[in-house]
Amino acid sequence: MTQDPAPALREGRRRFCLSLAWAPLLAAPLGVARAAAAQERRYTIAFANLTEEPGSTLEGTGFTGPEVRSSFVLAARKHPLELVFYDNQRDAKKAQANAEDAIVRKVDLYIQYFSDPDANAAIAARLKKAGIPVLAVNHPVPGAPLYTLDNLAAGRIAGDALGEFAVRSWRGQPTVAAIVGAVEAKADRVPERVQGVIEGLRARLPAVKPVTLDTQGNAARVAALLGKFLAGHPAAKVLVAATDDSTALAAKSALEQAGRTRDAAIASHGLDRTLHGGYSDKKEIDPNNRGSIVIGSVAFYLDRYGYDVLPLALAMLRGEGVPPRTVTRHLLVTAANVFIEYPPQDMN
Repeated sequence: MTQDPAPALREGRRRFCLSLAWAPLLAAPLGVARAAAAQERRYTIAFANLTEEPGSTLEGTGFTGPEVRSSFVLAARKHPLELVFYDNQRDAKKAQANAEDAIVRKVDLYIQYFSDPDANAAIAARLKKAGIPVLAVNHPVPGAPLYTLDNLAAGRIAGDALGEFAVRSWRGQPTVAAIVGAVEAKADRVPERVQGVIEGLRARLPAVKPVTLDTQGNAARVAALLGKFLAGHPAAKVLVAATDDSTALAAKSALEQAGRTRDAAIASHGLDRTLHGGYSDKKEIDPNNRGSIVIGSVAFYLDRYGYDVLPLALAMLRGEGVPPRTVTRHLLVTAANVFIEYPPQDMN
């Protein structure tokens, strides 16, 4: 007797369909496990800061090492990593000792913030031998991608802002300009900032030849230097480019003492907390102080470095492409946009 094959065929098709239906469900735990394993991969990243000395400022601005370090701590919270911190103490031997300790710890990546080229070269060679990639901050390290501020660009922004203000407010009136601060501080590359200011001013006011007033980093010298300059130009409008925010505040005081605030405008560099703050702080750059002669400060964001640098470090560790040079976003911050760039914590 011949058996009807139809039931067997139908049963085979049913089992095949069931196997197709269950396959994704059976495979899902394996895929989830793999994804979880990938997510659980955590990296150990070392950050060797230029200096942690209290009160010691960085890059010709008012920011300090502890502020830079704090930005890394805060930024690390949303990334799969652990941070190891070192203080290079602006000392070559200490910087090399820090790198050696990181090698012993077998960190996955080393972020180097140090200004000595010879020490950076030696550290780069040692870390390369140990198989540890390096990311440089503000100062080049051979073979390493660099994250850096741009003094020339920042200076151009300040110079352009002053020139634009003069064209808009004082068109046709005699105008002079001074660049005040630690203008010769080559270690902080402030001369690049000065050159940028000159270029920015020249684009707007080609006839104005700015003079430099060197405080040698001492804001207490601003009053005498600027006072003499003002006395030599009693009938002119005055543009002041301050190399940093403490100098800008000292320049404002000198202009007030000379009775020249109606004739002056100041642009600064850095945008640290001496110039801006919370909603109730009433600082110089504040939405409620739009009449200030400090028209703005070019932001350097050293207190936010961690948020820019750590994503670059993780991209390197994941084998993604990283540009050889990444530049800080510089922006003129004024009373109009200060609370956008730095939202006040005390505002309800």
